[in-house]
Amino acid sequence: MITNPPQQRHLGRRTYTRPATRTATGYDHLLGLARHLTPRDRWITRMIHEHRVLTTHQIAQLGWTSRRAANIRLLELYRWRVLDRFQPLAVSGLAPMHYVLDVAGAAVLAYEDGVDPKKTGYQHDRAKGIAHSLHLAHRVAVNEVFTSLVYHARQPDTAGTLTAWWSQERCAEHFGDIVRPDAYGRWTERDTEVEWFLELDYGTEAMRRLAAKLLDYQQLATATRITTPVLFWFPTSRRETAARHALTRALRDLDRPALVPVATTAADLTAPDDHLDPTLVRWLPLTPAPAGPGRFALHQLDQLWPDRSAPAPKTEDADVPDKPGRLRPPQPMPPTGLHGQQTAA
Repeated sequence: MITNPPQQRHLGRRTYTRPATRTATGYDHLLGLARHLTPRDRWITRMIHEHRVLTTHQIAQLGWTSRRAANIRLLELYRWRVLDRFQPLAVSGLAPMHYVLDVAGAAVLAYEDGVDPKKTGYQHDRAKGIAHSLHLAHRVAVNEVFTSLVYHARQPDTAGTLTAWWSQERCAEHFGDIVRPDAYGRWTERDTEVEWFLELDYGTEAMRRLAAKLLDYQQLATATRITTPVLFWFPTSRRETAARHALTRALRDLDRPALVPVATTAADLTAPDDHLDPTLVRWLPLTPAPAGPGRFALHQLDQLWPDRSAPAPKTEDADVPDKPGRLRPPQPMPPTGLHGQQTAA
């Protein structure tokens, strides 16, 4: 959970017979995949390419009704070398399997987009290298914020949907010369729409550095003429309280503080299974809200800053840099069938 991120000290995996790299990217194997891969398989594969790593639990949230069903399909994708996987050592218990893009999956995505696989920049060793990254736990936590939103949007009685989910790398392509958020998202529920930049803190950054980010976000809002809320996520209420003092001082020092709406939350405000669920009544604005004191749900944040500028364009592919070999980003929600139901395996 967010209060106890797993340490990556050991990798363990079961052994299954899988084709060699040359076979997995060969003509016959890829033709076979064309017969077997479903729209959901392709979407999940593109999601993993975009966000680099997803756990079994997160993948089940994205497109299955049970973890068992997800595991069955993921094993097939692993054996076909569409996906690769690893299992970090957890401090207690067993960590879930973590999935990354494998060579056959990279080739499939490239051919879908009409790109030479050799020009996409994909490297299998680099994809697997995230298993040893000191930022793995942080990356997984950021991704779970958004897989939780997709899960909520997939429920039959839901009123909301995720209309944008940008990875850290995609944010860097668009805004990296000014800010580098952990992610960008947009959520629509009934007649409201809220977009935000996510800053997920594990308690490792100095308060001075956290507070300095507000000046960068003001510069971004000035340059783009788009006011986008910044949501800060902290591991504990104590950390949140200390950070709010630093952020409040930094906000007062801005020339145009209204350009940087801020709200905060802490993981320990909720039950352990909900630490990373952003839909709950948990967001506390940094400045007094017109709607009154207290914390708010994600869809209520739009009411807190009524004078902010209109959200960014809704097209997922808007303003994507024209880079040779760049693969299309995935849609934020899974593919649907003719009657609006999530497609089966």
